[in-house]
Amino acid sequence: MNIKNSLKALHIEAKDASASESLVSYSPVDGKAIGSVTLTGKEEYQKIVAKAQEAYLQWRLVPAPKRGDIVRQFGDQLRKHKKELGTLVSYEMGKSLQEGYGEVQEMIDICDFAVGLSRQLYGFTMASERPSHRMYDQWHPLGIVGIISAFNFPVAVWSWNAALALVCGNVCIWKPSDKTPLTAVACQKILLTVLTENGLPEGISSLIIGHRETGEWLSHDSRIPLISATGSTRMGKQVAMAVAARLGRSLLELGGNNAIIISKDADLDMSLIGAVFGAVGTAGQRCTSTRRLIIHESVYDAFTKKLAKAYAQIRIGDPLDEHNHMGPLIDKEAVAAYLNSIVQIKEQGGTFLVEGGVLKGPGFESGCYVKPCIAAVENHFPIVQHETFAPILYVIKYKTIEEAIALQNGVPQGLSSSIMTLNLREAELFLSSTGSDCGIANVNIGTSGAEIGGAFGGEKETGGGRESGSEAWKAYMRRQTNTINYSNSLPLAQGIKFDL
Repeated sequence: MNIKNSLKALHIEAKDASASESLVSYSPVDGKAIGSVTLTGKEEYQKIVAKAQEAYLQWRLVPAPKRGDIVRQFGDQLRKHKKELGTLVSYEMGKSLQEGYGEVQEMIDICDFAVGLSRQLYGFTMASERPSHRMYDQWHPLGIVGIISAFNFPVAVWSWNAALALVCGNVCIWKPSDKTPLTAVACQKILLTVLTENGLPEGISSLIIGHRETGEWLSHDSRIPLISATGSTRMGKQVAMAVAARLGRSLLELGGNNAIIISKDADLDMSLIGAVFGAVGTAGQRCTSTRRLIIHESVYDAFTKKLAKAYAQIRIGDPLDEHNHMGPLIDKEAVAAYLNSIVQIKEQGGTFLVEGGVLKGPGFESGCYVKPCIAAVENHFPIVQHETFAPILYVIKYKTIEEAIALQNGVPQGLSSSIMTLNLREAELFLSSTGSDCGIANVNIGTSGAEIGGAFGGEKETGGGRESGSEAWKAYMRRQTNTINYSNSLPLAQGIKFDL
C-alpha cells in the first residue's frame, strides 16, 4: 500500500516538513521526510493537563463496563484501520510489514482484554476479628496517567497502558517517541473519533509532542500520579528519580539483555527459528530481542553452523516488501552505535562468526540498513553487559546447566529469557527460584514475542514494572481498605479497651 494512501485513510495531513515549530518525521526506509507535526509548548502543555483533570472528573463516574465499551469501540476502529496503521508503523519505524500489522493486532488484543477486565476489577473480603464487622478492599482510579513510549513499538506499548488505564477510570496523556510521531497522531485521531461519537470529552486521551524536555514536564508534574515509561535504563533512572522526588508512582519498562540457553537436549531446528527471529526481528531493536545464545559445548559447533547458514538467507531491504525479513535501524545514530559496538567487540577479544557492516547501494540510500552479525564472546565482556539496540548476536559456550543459568543471570538487565530443552529437569530448574532472574522465562520458545494475556516486564535494570495482562491493571489504581461496623457498639482492634 502506498504510504500516502495510508496517511489519507487515517485522516493525517502531515504538514510541510520545513515548519520551524514542528517535529519532522523521517522514514529510515528511504530517508525521506514523511511530514511534520506541531511541537507542544509549555503553555499548551498546561492547557492539556487542565483539560485532562476536567475530563477525569467526568470519566471516573462512568461505570467500568461502560468504559470498557468505549475501549471495545476503539478496538473495532483499529480492526477497520489495521492495514493502513500497520503500514504507517512499518514505514515510520522501519520494522517489517508483518511486524507492523502484528503491532496493530497487539493493540486490538489488549482492547479485547481490557473489555473483559472492565467487569473484573475485583477486591477481596477479609474476616474481621471484631464481631459484626466486615472488611474488604476495593480499587479506585488514580487520575491522570502519563505515558512515555519508545520508537521500537510506537503504538502497541501505548495501547497496553491506555486500554487498561481507561477501563480503570483514568485519563491519559501520551508523549510518544520523537522518532515516530505520526503513528501517535493516527492513534489519537482514531480514539478521539470514538470519544466524540459517544459525547465524551477529548481530555480523556491527550497527546503531547516533543523531545526530552516534554517527558521531563510529565515526570516532574505532581498532578500526574503515575508515569509509565518505556525506553533505555538511563532514561528510566531519570524518570524514576523525578517521580520519586514528588512521591509519585512510576511504572518502568527498560532495557533487556536477553539470552536463550541452547541445551544439549534441545531440538536444534526449532531452536534455530526462535534464535534467528529473536535476534533479527525489528532489526534487533526490541527490548526482548535475543542478544545472547548460551550454547552447550557439545552442540556449539553444529548449532553455530546452522546459525551462519540461516543468516546467509536473511533478506534485508524495504520493510514494506513482505519478502524481506529485516528492515533498517531507526536512524543513523543507531547505525553509529552498532558500528561502535562492533569495534568494541573486536577490542575486547571477540571474534565474528558472521561479519557485520553497513549496506550500501540501490535500496539502501537511507544509510540505515546493516548486516546482522554473530560474535563469539565471553559473558563478562563490557560490551556484552551493555544492551546494544541492533542485530548483534553473541554466542557463548557452557558446560553445565547451573553454569548456563549463572551466565544468563550475569548481566544487569532482567527482562526476557528462554531455554531450549527437551529435558524436564533442566526446564523446571530454569523456572525455579534458583533459575532465571528475569520477569519473563520461557521454555522452548524464544525471548521475543509476548502475548498480552501475561504480565510483561522485568527485574533489575529493566525497572520492575509490569504491563499488559494478568494483574498489571492494579498499577493503574489505588487500593482502599474498608471496614464497616454494623453492630451497636464500637469494639477496638487488638482488644484495646477505651471506656468513657
